[in-house]
Amino acid sequence: MNAKVADAISKSAAVPSIPQVVTRFLEVIQDPNFDYDDVVKAIGADAGTVSEILRLANSALFGVSRKVTSLRQALTLLGPRRTRSLVLGRYLVEAVGGTGGEFVDRNYFWRRSLAAAVIGARLADDLCPRLRDEVFLSALLADVGVSILAEAMPHEYGPIAQAYAPHGGVISPEAEQKAVGATHAEVSAMVLAEWSLPDPLCEAVRLSHDANVEAVSEGTHMARIINAADRVGRMLCEIPDVAKSAEECAAAMEFVGAELHVLARILGEVEKDVEELAAILKIDVIPSQVYTKIAEAVRDRLAAGAAH
Repeated sequence: MNAKVADAISKSAAVPSIPQVVTRFLEVIQDPNFDYDDVVKAIGADAGTVSEILRLANSALFGVSRKVTSLRQALTLLGPRRTRSLVLGRYLVEAVGGTGGEFVDRNYFWRRSLAAAVIGARLADDLCPRLRDEVFLSALLADVGVSILAEAMPHEYGPIAQAYAPHGGVISPEAEQKAVGATHAEVSAMVLAEWSLPDPLCEAVRLSHDANVEAVSEGTHMARIINAADRVGRMLCEIPDVAKSAEECAAAMEFVGAELHVLARILGEVEKDVEELAAILKIDVIPSQVYTKIAEAVRDRLAAGAAH
């Protein structure tokens, strides 16, 4: 990224600041010998955070084997990595929610990001279970750079940001570089680094739109999953040509090395997960039959392949 661009973005009001509660939380869990009582103290005073962590902990996507009723129980059962994903996801969604100005459709933006995050987490369950929470968080936040660039550089980036919409097509990194000297993936990664997220997660976000990235590290492995999840998620947020969507889904699964029947199963669960998490994170989503239609198209493709 051009250093001048990075400096301009860092100084702009578009980059969300870190709330004190998150700063303290991150300080505590970075100590390998941390005590869960210290984590409870760090975030327990924020009733909204406590309530939402409990709701997230009991969701189908993150839920554990038994009902979670207290913050300490949630933290102990979920563990530090999953708790970090929940806390940062909650605050970053809230912090980024007001950026993008007139150029970004907020409902579409978060509907697509949530779909990609849920699909990414479900794919990671099959491909690399130990990274599923990092995949969820990085997929959820991989495109925040679109909003931040639109806010910080509206004249230069606004027309590009408007393509992040139903049937808007794919935003070209080459067009971004030409317009502002940076890609939205680079800006997203920069923001996450400022929020002290681990290097592999930032690497995953930075490379998430690179179709040539090879899985040679945790970060690049996650980047490929995020790439595939976003391609499928975009299909779910439009009224698509179902046949073409099935082709795109098949290509995305081939790219990430997952069997198509895995996606068919995931698509049957996505809408419920998205609606539940949207309610918790206060994101508007539109009920849709697209999930079901694409799942059926994927299953038809599988059946056709089996017949041959």
